[in-house]
Amino acid sequence: MTSKTPLWLALALGITLGGMTHAADTISPAAKDPNLWLENIDGTKQLDWVKQQNATTVKKYADSAEFKQLDARLLEVLDSHDRIPMVSKMGDHFYNFWRDKEHPKGLWRRTTLDEYRKDSPAWETVIDLDALSATEKENWVWHGAECLKPEYRRCTVFLSRGGADASVMREFDLKDKQFVKGGFELPEAKLSVDWMDIDHLYVATDFGPGSMTKSSYPRIVKEWKRGTPLSSATTVYEAKEDDMSVSAVRDQTPGFQRDLVTRQIAFYDSETFLRGKDGKLTKIDVPDDANVDAHREWLLVEPRSDWTVGGKTYKSGSLLAAKFDDYMAGKRDITVLFEPSDTTALDGYSWTRHHLILNVMDNVVNKLEVLTPGDGAWKREPLGGAPALSTIAAGGVDDDTSDDYFLTVSGFLQPTTLYYGTLEQGDAQAIKHSPSFFDASKYTVSQHFAASKDGTRVPYFEIASKNLKADGKNPTLQYGYGGFEVSLQPAYSGSVGRAWLEQGGVYVIANIRGGGEYGPRWHKAALKADRLRAYEDFAAVSQDLFQRNITSPQHLGAMGGSNGGLLMGNMLTLYPQLYGAVVSQVALLDMQRYTHLSAGASWIAEYGDPDKPAEWAWIQKFSPYFNAKAGQKYPPVLFTTSTRDDRVGPVHARKMAAKLQSLGYDASFYENIEGGHGAAADNKQAAFMSALGYTYLWDHVK
Repeated sequence: MTSKTPLWLALALGITLGGMTHAADTISPAAKDPNLWLENIDGTKQLDWVKQQNATTVKKYADSAEFKQLDARLLEVLDSHDRIPMVSKMGDHFYNFWRDKEHPKGLWRRTTLDEYRKDSPAWETVIDLDALSATEKENWVWHGAECLKPEYRRCTVFLSRGGADASVMREFDLKDKQFVKGGFELPEAKLSVDWMDIDHLYVATDFGPGSMTKSSYPRIVKEWKRGTPLSSATTVYEAKEDDMSVSAVRDQTPGFQRDLVTRQIAFYDSETFLRGKDGKLTKIDVPDDANVDAHREWLLVEPRSDWTVGGKTYKSGSLLAAKFDDYMAGKRDITVLFEPSDTTALDGYSWTRHHLILNVMDNVVNKLEVLTPGDGAWKREPLGGAPALSTIAAGGVDDDTSDDYFLTVSGFLQPTTLYYGTLEQGDAQAIKHSPSFFDASKYTVSQHFAASKDGTRVPYFEIASKNLKADGKNPTLQYGYGGFEVSLQPAYSGSVGRAWLEQGGVYVIANIRGGGEYGPRWHKAALKADRLRAYEDFAAVSQDLFQRNITSPQHLGAMGGSNGGLLMGNMLTLYPQLYGAVVSQVALLDMQRYTHLSAGASWIAEYGDPDKPAEWAWIQKFSPYFNAKAGQKYPPVLFTTSTRDDRVGPVHARKMAAKLQSLGYDASFYENIEGGHGAAADNKQAAFMSALGYTYLWDHVK
């Protein structure tokens, strides 16, 4: 078993949670903040302000025939029936969640492997979310399902109102294809649920006052028995109020059933416990900042800092293996499965029944290795490498029963191809091809390295016309993220092709520090007091584009979302001379108040705690809302967000736009009333939000 990521944590890392917790309503406001009133997210006066702002932005940027044509062309990409329907195997079926023009909210559906191999598989609908939403008069957004193996008949289904991170949970019968009357059901909250057996669940949710952390996630996990009220559930573990969250799972792997409880102390620190049949918890003795994973007889450990144990030191970013039972008994016989170099980092791994597939990045380009467990060193064989400046990934189909695997290959100009194979049985066979949405033959991809302020080499990808003239006049979009150890890798985007490349633009992705392109060290280099390194890196890429005469400040636009939206806020306030326009999406911006807004407290490990004067002294240097001031030459900026975003929340964007407008700057704002942190609840909304961002930049930098 690969340890499952709790739903809240999976959602918390999205780039691509009502029951909302807004501590902002109960704390002392920052001194003399005239925009504090906008923190009342659902207030009538506040939403009237939002609607007025939306109308102004739509009239200026989204009301032309050209915009409507682009919007329609982007929706065509998202709704295409020729997209690859990615699947996961449960029992004898392969399941997929699918949205298109006819099913905007989506279908949860299934098919067999033989059917899936066909160009047009026959699908069986399991849940029609559009029909369910219409019947219940709710705007349901799919948040996934967890089904109890090995029967895979009973499932917990998670549904969100309008795309918020908070979900309701209901029990569903896969055979009868209907919700179980009188079955397990939980009201809307940020929650984590896992099957113990047919009659018991592990549940971490909002149990009432005091049961949530300051980060607005569950603080208590309980064991809940079928047919009993939730109030009678037995407490398994209570985390501290200052912790991030808690969760529990049962590994259902036949012959290796284990119960694991995880206390998420902070975003990168946790403790994992093995829960005995008597309820006793035994900590897995690894550093708090290490990731652990139990699979069959193996324990895998990823230390995020150098770790000395058993007389040996293992490098940060390594992948280590030990026999689980032996390790718990005190033995420290550890095998190194991967050790990073100056240019390599572990991108991920996946088990099959008898093997482990490693995905390694070398200067942000992937290669795959197959490892076979054994005593001492594991057997190693290459599985394949990505084509030049592309991305390759592979994952086991069913690690309980087979060595089958899916493999995908994708690039900026190469639509995704899906392969299916069996390890040690020849090459994988292509079974699905994503359509091409623009003529890629006109463009070329290149990788470059810029020198940051401190001399660090920062990689970036450039996608441009083969006939590009280095005259400094090319409209260029520079995209970045730079946080939470998230890597930006080559990937095909029909939207980028249609909205930017076809217009004659150059598209650039900056692999700045704070990301995971070179593992934990690359991420840690821009943590907390070192946050400015990420912004220096992004600026260095911009300046390298100028030096190479690709573009110039008046023709360079910058875009980023979430943590990347914070990046955009800082490029606006710290480096305004470099950009002709900026788009900041679902962003953090008020870093003095962020820990009191929505789920902000969960990111103290990334940014620091502004309530501590010593830390606020350096946080304020990258707080765009704090640093925005009159008399500067800020470029035009667009802030986009969502009312239903209960992760970052819409407050940051509202206040930043209002402040800049009050200072006389060209600041536009658009808030989708639905959509959650992704800012869109369906493909139509997603296409509109994308078209708005691209149109805004093009209008200003063309």
